[in-house]
Amino acid sequence: MLTPREVDVLRLVATGCTYSQAAEQLGISPHTVVTHTKNAYRKLDVHSGAAAVMRVMELGLFQNAET
Repeated sequence: MLTPREVDVLRLVATGCTYSQAAEQLGISPHTVVTHTKNAYRKLDVHSGAAAVMRVMELGLFQNAET
C-alpha cells in the first residue's frame, strides 16, 4: 500500500500544488516528489494524476491522513 509520504504528495498535487510547491511544503526536493508520485502510480496501477486521486479517494486514504 502507499506510504504516508506518498499520500501526502498526492494530496498536495490533488489540491493544485506543483511538484516544486509540494516539495517546499514537505521539506523535500522536487525530485523526491517525482519519485513518490511515480511509486504511488505504480502501486495504484494508474497512469495519471486524476486516476491516482480517484483511486486514493476510493480507498479512503485521503480521509485517514492528516493535512
